[in-house]
Amino acid sequence: MPRTREVGTLWIGGPLSWLEQLCLKSFVDKGQKITLFSYEDIPNVPDGVIRRDGREIIDTDDFIKYEQKNSYALFADWFRLHMIHQNPGMIWVDTDVYCYRPMDYDSDYVFGYELPGEHRVNNAVLGLPADSDALRQMLDFTSDRFSIAPFLPKKRKEEMRKKAEKGKPVHITEQPWGVWGPMMVTHYVHELGLEEHVQPLNAFYPITFRERFKFMRRAELAEGLITSQTTALHLWASNKRQLGNLHDGLPPKGSYFEKLVQEHGITPALAPIKGRGNTTFDGALIDSLDLDEVTSVADLTGQARSFVLALHHKFDCDIQLVNTNRRAKFKDEDMPWLKDYITFLTENEVDLDRIKVIRAEKDLRPVDVLCNLQGFGDQWKTQFLEPFLQRCIHSDTRVFMDVRRGSGAFPFLKAYGSNAKLSEREDDGKPVTRIRVTPNPPSPVTDESWDEIAVQLAGKGGWYRPGTNGHSFLYVPRDPDTLVVTFDNLDIAMTKREDRRPWGYSFIKDQGWSMLGVLAGGWTWYREPWVYDQFDELKASGFFNQFKRVVFYGASMGGYAACAFSPAAPGCDVVAISPQSTVDKSIVPWETRYRVVWDRDFSGKYGDAAAVSAAANRVSILYDPYEPLDAGHAARFTADNVQHLRAPLLGHRLGSSLNQMGILSPIILGALNGTLSSDAYYQMLRTRRSFPRYQRELFNRAVEKGHTRLAKALGQHILKKNPNRAVRMGLNALTG
Repeated sequence: MPRTREVGTLWIGGPLSWLEQLCLKSFVDKGQKITLFSYEDIPNVPDGVIRRDGREIIDTDDFIKYEQKNSYALFADWFRLHMIHQNPGMIWVDTDVYCYRPMDYDSDYVFGYELPGEHRVNNAVLGLPADSDALRQMLDFTSDRFSIAPFLPKKRKEEMRKKAEKGKPVHITEQPWGVWGPMMVTHYVHELGLEEHVQPLNAFYPITFRERFKFMRRAELAEGLITSQTTALHLWASNKRQLGNLHDGLPPKGSYFEKLVQEHGITPALAPIKGRGNTTFDGALIDSLDLDEVTSVADLTGQARSFVLALHHKFDCDIQLVNTNRRAKFKDEDMPWLKDYITFLTENEVDLDRIKVIRAEKDLRPVDVLCNLQGFGDQWKTQFLEPFLQRCIHSDTRVFMDVRRGSGAFPFLKAYGSNAKLSEREDDGKPVTRIRVTPNPPSPVTDESWDEIAVQLAGKGGWYRPGTNGHSFLYVPRDPDTLVVTFDNLDIAMTKREDRRPWGYSFIKDQGWSMLGVLAGGWTWYREPWVYDQFDELKASGFFNQFKRVVFYGASMGGYAACAFSPAAPGCDVVAISPQSTVDKSIVPWETRYRVVWDRDFSGKYGDAAAVSAAANRVSILYDPYEPLDAGHAARFTADNVQHLRAPLLGHRLGSSLNQMGILSPIILGALNGTLSSDAYYQMLRTRRSFPRYQRELFNRAVEKGHTRLAKALGQHILKKNPNRAVRMGLNALTG
């Protein structure tokens, strides 16, 4: 009697690409139970996939691989045998196997021919009785890492025997591809007479290895080869090489791959193909980014578009394309790469108004990520990079670039920062190193310029207090009744804002309120004893008591601080956008962001913001409930004085979204002057209905939840209101 089977697979660790996400999610969506074994954290596993520690099967850190191809397929070949042995009835599937329909084979023998001629058996799909002779013999064979397989060509076996006789046996990692995989399975199937159990070609491999490119061509080509016998469909991970080299690591438009990712609600731009064997593609750079937030990215050469797209979809950042030539000159005519680049972005759900073409040097601005791939320092002369480094980097910028040996780039870059090697390739006989540049810490000159600015802003009646590790307090007296305490990052104030003022300075000035600006010396979360001492002194001296109303305000890191330091002014109001409650891993082990501050001490009276802010009059928390980590922090604020103001589907950078909608100022004004009620807030938030990001996220959620009819109706309604390109493309995919 047919029975639907549980399947299992392995991913040693690290992020999945969209191809693995697609295959895993296909089993979930088709109702087949799937378990993913792993040895390290995997941050982007689809919901519904069962997770288990690979050490339950093989407790090791020795992940052997085929050295010639730099592939862990060898370890997977070994792992699958032990998984089947320890989990009777479980079927192994490679992570590039798609569930076309659930496998309901009654027999525990589940494998199939991979080529016409009914001889070669593949192991991408493999089921064996846990007590079978076939499995026992395969386990015995793979227990010897220097064994000489009887199924290898005669000449190869002779060579291996001679080496073994000389005391230099050939280790399995140096042996031919598939020696523990298809070659071994094929041998034992025929050796033990198991041919009657082998499924026909169409079951798993209707599109053979030689035909694998059809997955990347018109969808009808692949569909025409799939039959009613097909259950699990091998998509051939070797396609990754062409996907990375020719298609920016994304499914080609109109291809079978694109049809599948749309059917299962996968966003490829968030998980592009990053590498195959020894080849690394540009999309992999997102794994080398050590920033928790990116608001802007610039590309100087037009060679980083898959990386830029991944950044936009992950961080919702703005994109700048710099229209310059190899001598850093700006021309009236567009560089040849610009048009195709913009088309690529817009076809992958980037709104045109988030893309800015820089056509003059005076328009260059500091960005969080600067891309210079195959450009200055590689194909072009290094010295012409200087104006971009001078104008486009701030203290937290990351520069990704290629450096050719003999270009002089490494000595040139010393003045700007340190660099880390990411990868190396050979081009025209010369090594080219891909690096990430991290700027040097701000110089004393920068610190002194802030001192001068701060003293000037404080005026005669105010004061400025520089502290340890770049922290400082700035008090600007105005209205004796209202004080607004803001929390900001000095690096951002000095490098990202043209007026070089703390956050909200002009806004607060326009209201005539007094201001206390607390500035951090980087991403410190203000966990500095000097900062605690300042708040203790201000409280003890009665500084806050002289005002009728005190409001603490901040966003993200600043939102944490606004809540955490509110006990210094009991009875104050707090306004926090997307705040963290703490970054203490013992309290919030699920908080995976902000690694830079994990070693800081979050204890004490200014420590856990969710607990200590109970001393405030009212704490208004603005957050997106669909951002799991932000929602987790918001849920920890449980005191009676807390007002939770939800902003669904607007993301962690909530302030930016509200600003783009034109309602940030009235919301903040109402919050700071005490007139913002829940009703007034949600009335203003109705504006989001015409906001492209909100529309896109709402539509995508309907699709992901399988509410196709609702999604179609919603999409049609949105398009009547405005030409939301992402929604239009998604609707086209739904309607065929």
